[in-house]
Amino acid sequence: MSSLAKAARFEGEMLWVDLLDGRTLGVPLAYFPRLLRATPEQRAVYEISGGGSGLHWPELDEDILVSGLLAGIGDQTRHHESAA
Repeated sequence: MSSLAKAARFEGEMLWVDLLDGRTLGVPLAYFPRLLRATPEQRAVYEISGGGSGLHWPELDEDILVSGLLAGIGDQTRHHESAA
């Protein structure tokens, strides 16, 4: 069974994701530039998507899959943003 998110929070420059199986994942915000640049208020407005398989920040157009976090995968759009 795959791990599912139940909550997310930020401390300093870290994203912490609490999983339903009891684990907590910590990921540096440097992996997700949109979250790093966002205000605390923008970061606070998120949704758990896909029944817990992901996190979505509507205002920031940011989507993160729990499976990607577990695999150590950061933002896959970085190369697109740098070209803009």
